[in-house]
Amino acid sequence: MKLNQLAGKEGSRRKRMRVGRGIGSGKGKTAGRGVKGQKSRAGVRLKGFEGGQMPLHRRLPKRGFNNIFARRLNEVNLGRVQTAIDKGVLKASEPITVDALVKAGVLRRALEGVRLIGMGEIKGKLAFEVAGASKSAIAAVEKLGGSVKVLIEKKPEPEVPAKKPPAPKVEKKVEKDAGGNPPA
Repeated sequence: MKLNQLAGKEGSRRKRMRVGRGIGSGKGKTAGRGVKGQKSRAGVRLKGFEGGQMPLHRRLPKRGFNNIFARRLNEVNLGRVQTAIDKGVLKASEPITVDALVKAGVLRRALEGVRLIGMGEIKGKLAFEVAGASKSAIAAVEKLGGSVKVLIEKKPEPEVPAKKPPAPKVEKKVEKDAGGNPPA
């Protein structure tokens, strides 16, 4: 086989349609857009328009919400950490932090911290410094004499100040003239 004999699979490449190139092309004159009207013009955006009927995206109910205050955390199982220690890429004697996990290749990148999850088993005493940990993970680590230091704590709820009592109403004395009418 030679370079000039190489070819793509049959039907894998098609020539693009060249519209507006004469009546014989099959897509000449109006270029397949029909005759007149808004859709025959350039710059028309009618996605989702259903001819005046209530569009589907407005008929369906809204669901859920997007929490803008949510923290993006990496999740790491205890078993995965133990595997890294067994391979020798993570040292059990040093505290296990986000940077250590990324350096060892357990995590691809550090997001806003690491959350430790209790899946799997660990064999020795380990010290973790993480953004969060599940109760089962903390129990498993402390059972073997290790420690889990949670770096990011939940913010305390702000105190709501008590409402002030309404100010007493002060009546204005209006002087009246001899006829009993207020002055103009």
